[in-house]
Amino acid sequence: MSAAATHAVRDNLTMLRRNLLHARRYPSLTLNLLLTPVILLLLFVYVFGDVMSAGINGGHADRSDYVAYLVPGILFLTAAMTSLGTAVSVCTDMTEGIMARFRTMAISRASVLIGHVVGSVIKTLLALVLVLGIGLAIGFRPDATPVEWIAVIGLMALAGLGLTWIAVGMGLASPSPEGASNMGTPLVMLPFLSSAFVPVDAMPSWFRWFAEYQPFSPAIETLRGLLMGSGIGTENAVLTVAWFVGLSVLGYLWSKAQFNREPKR
Repeated sequence: MSAAATHAVRDNLTMLRRNLLHARRYPSLTLNLLLTPVILLLLFVYVFGDVMSAGINGGHADRSDYVAYLVPGILFLTAAMTSLGTAVSVCTDMTEGIMARFRTMAISRASVLIGHVVGSVIKTLLALVLVLGIGLAIGFRPDATPVEWIAVIGLMALAGLGLTWIAVGMGLASPSPEGASNMGTPLVMLPFLSSAFVPVDAMPSWFRWFAEYQPFSPAIETLRGLLMGSGIGTENAVLTVAWFVGLSVLGYLWSKAQFNREPKR
């Protein structure tokens, strides 16, 4: 490995460590973002579960069936909520001048963003483990094989990567942390407009096309198939990979352009 590559790897690890330490020292944002999907999971299971399950399996499902249906959607909502925290964190670094300071230092410029992205993906996976554990405690019983579990981890890592790069771009483009939070709201709203809570077939026909082909519906259906051993479908798998690879590339290019722009005087 060349000296330049060695320095780049060292800088990436340093920035990753910085972001993980920052999350540990200031856990309130992460905890607040985690509370929403957990509360929604418990709310939809124990308050709306009997009613919502009537729309599953032709009305022949019970609450346990709805738990199996709901948990994959909540996992993606958790990933979206975690990415919102990344947008706020990146914007805070920008507005407090930390990014400008990093630009003047003899470090790899890419490492500043890579540290945020890798740290966010790690936090996303840890948050998903926590929410999945709560799902198991209230009756979620996945039927995935070891290979399917590996595919689940890969799918969620890819989704976390795509959402994080978009969130980083939002954070760099926002004038304030509050603006970054508002700009990231569509990422959090999209799971509510997908098949996370009710089947797409139960939605009005004029809206169904959007719900079916937006990023989260095929991803949630793919995750359901993997976790429950029911098959994922080629179309859902292709759409999921295409969406999140595309979001990763788009978010990376957007973030790079925002980071390299001249700071306003």
